[in-house]
Amino acid sequence: MCGIAALFAHGGAAGPVDGRELGRITDAMAARGPDDRGIWTSGDGRAAFGHRRLAVIDLSPGGHQPMALASGAAVITFNGEIYNFRALRAELAAQGRVLVTQSDTEVLLHLYDRDGADCVRHLRGMYAFAIWDARRRGMLLARDPFGIKPLYYADDGATLRVASQVKALQAGGRAGNGASAAGHVGFFLWGHVPDPHTLHRDIAALPAGHTLWADSNGVGTPHAFFDLTAALDRPAAPLDRDRLGAILADSVKHHFVADTPVGVFLSAGLDSGALTSLAAEERGADLRTVTLGFDAFRGTPADEAPLAARVARAFGARHHAAHIARGDFAAARTALFEAMDQPTTDGVNVYFVARAARQAGLKVALSGLGGDELFAGYPSFAQIPKAVRRLRPFAAYPALGRGFRVVSAPFLRHMSSPKYAGLLEYGTSYAGAYLLRRGLFMPWELPELLDPDLVREGWKALDPIVRLEEIESPLPRARQKIAALELTMYMRNRLLRDADWAGMAHGVEIRVPFVDTHLLRDLAPAIAGCRPPGKRRMIEALPRRLPAEIARREKTGFVAPVREWLAGEGGDFSGERGLRGWARLVHRSFGV
Repeated sequence: MCGIAALFAHGGAAGPVDGRELGRITDAMAARGPDDRGIWTSGDGRAAFGHRRLAVIDLSPGGHQPMALASGAAVITFNGEIYNFRALRAELAAQGRVLVTQSDTEVLLHLYDRDGADCVRHLRGMYAFAIWDARRRGMLLARDPFGIKPLYYADDGATLRVASQVKALQAGGRAGNGASAAGHVGFFLWGHVPDPHTLHRDIAALPAGHTLWADSNGVGTPHAFFDLTAALDRPAAPLDRDRLGAILADSVKHHFVADTPVGVFLSAGLDSGALTSLAAEERGADLRTVTLGFDAFRGTPADEAPLAARVARAFGARHHAAHIARGDFAAARTALFEAMDQPTTDGVNVYFVARAARQAGLKVALSGLGGDELFAGYPSFAQIPKAVRRLRPFAAYPALGRGFRVVSAPFLRHMSSPKYAGLLEYGTSYAGAYLLRRGLFMPWELPELLDPDLVREGWKALDPIVRLEEIESPLPRARQKIAALELTMYMRNRLLRDADWAGMAHGVEIRVPFVDTHLLRDLAPAIAGCRPPGKRRMIEALPRRLPAEIARREKTGFVAPVREWLAGEGGDFSGERGLRGWARLVHRSFGV
């Protein structure tokens, strides 16, 4: 896991790229790659790469980046891990290619040399990379199917600028201009900025599962090589317990590929407990786990630290626990906001558990992120279909729904959740009900937070209901629809992004075995079936059973007591108001 940067002066009137700008962008990502720094510039000075390295695979100087083929035909700057690189390396060697390192980076270079942009179709892992093709005089950008690794770009018509972080592009001094209406509206609507938008009009995210080509003709449009909705749309087929256990074990095994110790983030939840069981089978006595406790939760059911320690003991793991107090949050708040690349209402817990992992000597840790999306762990899997069934008749009377919202919203906002005002207007479809379920501020509240003209522009650019319908409507079953929405919206735009910035703030690579294309491929037919696998079937398929008190535990979620920490600062930070107050505070911290 690393930080990457690229500049490409593709416009005919553009001069050589500015090496000082590239240096500023690269150095702004020092925390992502504390082990090494590299810069490469093409002979004509029109293309340049920067790299900050966190050495995880092939720790030798041979893994230094940017890396070039011996022929000079291609150069790469790469962030991520390719978990099947050893099999791909053997295949390339059998074809006569000479590989001189044990790095996945070199394998990726040779794959591109052989297959061009289609190289991404062979990769199992998380990645974002830029490749300079010296023969075609162009640059390829790529981002993994789930969007685990970020990649942002800005093009002013003459120079393409690329980096792993929005703030790094800003640090270069020539990107981050103008406010994006969609970015600001999207944050208050969802609690995160939805891809491909950022807070800045001139910076966009390369969408997950896409490549992008740029050459002297300009910067092209992103090209999709993976579609999550299509991946879920499979003919139904049963999945027995042994097969489920095997595919889970296979994903965990691949995610342990590293030349440095790999630990597990362990809470009292089923997903991290399942990972620990699978990891113990894979690693045995070498297993290391890390958990986080909060002083504000001590002695309450929300304190997960004692149960996590119980799981660690059950599987013989070397366990490290860290407790966080209000003072720790206060001391770290400025650094936390600086590390937060885009505004989010989440991620504080990941920031502190990643810090604990680094203090324990770990560079890599597995997370149970994605388990709720695949195994229906969220309330949304039951609540949304139920709401749609009950409210669908009101879809025939849209004026009634709007009227109820207009009349009731002023009262409900003070008496209960403002979301109830939108039930008859939005709750009649999966897309609308999902907006109610996951929305932070409701659409009709946005003009109170932002300039009304900006809200209109942002809402039009986002077109959220149409976007949500594009994700879920091709899928026939409710379970598939909710899975697609949660995987595409909540997981990709918030959970994965938070895992990236919060982990990288401490030089910790967070891997997510439940977020794996091979696992999704094997689970999709069962998700489409009449009896899709849930959490209970998941834990029944484990090689070693979880302690009974964990296996029976209801889902609570692993959250930091941010609202409790903020309670002494004035204002109402309780309940739903607390989350909204935190959102406003986060947004102000970005100063845009």
